[in-house]
Amino acid sequence: MTGYVVTRWYRASELLLHNDNYGTSVDVWSVGCIFAEMLGRKPLFPGTSSLNQLLLIINILGSPTKSDVEFMVHDVRALLYLHSMPYSRGVHLATLYPRADRLALDLLQKMLVFDPNKRITVIEALQHPYLDDLNDCVKDIPAHKPLELDVNSHIREAKLRELIWNETLFYHPQVAYHLGRRVFHHYILLEIMDNVVMVFAHRMVIDVAFCH
Repeated sequence: MTGYVVTRWYRASELLLHNDNYGTSVDVWSVGCIFAEMLGRKPLFPGTSSLNQLLLIINILGSPTKSDVEFMVHDVRALLYLHSMPYSRGVHLATLYPRADRLALDLLQKMLVFDPNKRITVIEALQHPYLDDLNDCVKDIPAHKPLELDVNSHIREAKLRELIWNETLFYHPQVAYHLGRRVFHHYILLEIMDNVVMVFAHRMVIDVAFCH
């Protein structure tokens, strides 16, 4: 897995310990990090390395208990690594976000749980009281099978960027106007795609997780 800094900040604790159990709980953690960033206007775990990232997590959430690491019972190296780290009692989220809604902090606390098996699920998060005004039980029906994207796995990056951009313009033609660019040539697209994709990807994560 890449060590790229932006993805590291939102990486679940189990992935930092090289656990290969990659499920939806990983996405819940990532959305929790984004949620915290929205509450505090800055990243919650801006680690400079995987080790530093794990230290930041433990410093805020507290050192994991024996029951918190049962999911890693067969990974002796990871357990020894955790036990070698300094003990931390953690920090109350209300201290970090004193102006945040009580229900918002409750949801955040349940999303940022060290053990992925104890972490709140996507469906449970949607049904959390904090999201009562947003959740529509009639429209927000959980998918019964994974979403399949009709994308050629061999497509080149430049072409994929162009397709995403064209799709964006189809639904939001005003984007080109606000950027002050007219799309005449493929290379112009490549210049502005990074920022556009970042903004829409960030919104997409929130929309998918919370069904806004």
